[in-house]
Amino acid sequence: MAETEDRDDRREGYLTEAALEYHAYPRPGKVAIELTKPCNTQRELALAYTPGVAAPARAIAADPEAAYAYTAKGNLVAVVTDGSAVLGLGDVGPLAGKPVMEGKGVLFKRFAGIDVFDIEVEAPDPGDFVETVSRIACGFGGINLEDIAAPKCFEIERALVERLDIPVFHDDQHGTAIIIAAGLLNALELAGKRLEAVRIVCVGAGAAGIASMSLLESLGAPRGNILMVDRRGVVHAGREDLNPYKREVAAETPLRRLAEAVEGADVFIGVSGPDVLTPEMLRTMAERPIVFALSNPDPEIRPEVALATRPDVIMATGRSDYPNQVNNVLGFPFIFRGALDVRARRINRAMHVAAVHALRDLAREPVPREVLDAYQLERLEFGPDYILPKPLDPRLIETVAPAVARAAVESGVARLAPQPAARP
Repeated sequence: MAETEDRDDRREGYLTEAALEYHAYPRPGKVAIELTKPCNTQRELALAYTPGVAAPARAIAADPEAAYAYTAKGNLVAVVTDGSAVLGLGDVGPLAGKPVMEGKGVLFKRFAGIDVFDIEVEAPDPGDFVETVSRIACGFGGINLEDIAAPKCFEIERALVERLDIPVFHDDQHGTAIIIAAGLLNALELAGKRLEAVRIVCVGAGAAGIASMSLLESLGAPRGNILMVDRRGVVHAGREDLNPYKREVAAETPLRRLAEAVEGADVFIGVSGPDVLTPEMLRTMAERPIVFALSNPDPEIRPEVALATRPDVIMATGRSDYPNQVNNVLGFPFIFRGALDVRARRINRAMHVAAVHALRDLAREPVPREVLDAYQLERLEFGPDYILPKPLDPRLIETVAPAVARAAVESGVARLAPQPAARP
């Protein structure tokens, strides 16, 4: 174990230096604005700005929907943060969150061809944050909320969804939930278990944990079969320290400690911190246990430890160097792509569920050679080490985005009929 930790420390040092150089050269940052129309002659300049720009401005003043025809609104997403829960760094503030928001913009563009403005907001008060985003939202096709601490993230998202008529999506909640759900459905099938019958323990009762359990309920998991655990133990109805969002998921149970909760459980989902699940706890879980240890970079239990303890375990992590990475890039670019393509007014539960099933089904399809080559693999097929598609699978945009678009139309939140998806 000491050798593994030393190796991880050396790798982290190397990655730190490489990451700083990557972000600094040949020019600072990762994103820039590019022109989509020529502006090389006097005529083109007159069309791009004054006096020509007055024509689309008048058209939009007469009909706001014309903004989709004459501006970048329909393919533009605001990635917005207050910097209160940045990756594994915590409350580092909005400016320190900017590299992460730029990174999100890179992923939107790379995987779904979506343009992004990253917006960092100095607003410790949720009401101020909501007011700021509401006032700038008209220029965007959608709002991606990012790295906002719980519980205020719930209040912020709910308020913005109510106020705006464009999609608002908190990826730390729903993006994580969608990928977890897709992977879990496949893991359960491999384990010969049904979602309606398994016992689930989720460690981490913040944004990702609460949203994930809510989505699993929508897919058929009985609330009575779910236990949530936070730093103080099991989230139970007798606790007086629960915020309103934790109280909604509090269980009527005599269990108080994680070790008690996982005994006999079929599923462990960790969105908390390193080494929370001990080998001793894992041994007490049911046959063919499923463990999603998603704390990053250090999981709740390392896969090599879990497999040595329980060879029958199906394991997923948040890391790219282990099989079955639960990675939000499998979801949010294509969910927004589908929503933008039909000008959805919101991203609703039906669209979440459509994304889950699209991802679940894609992992069961034969893997094309270009994906194998991208990951330097000779073979990859549905099984315990492959329960989710790979992020570089080009079929994601052709599968997830149309499924989300159809769900938007069928659930009545779309302004347009779906069009065939194209690779970015």
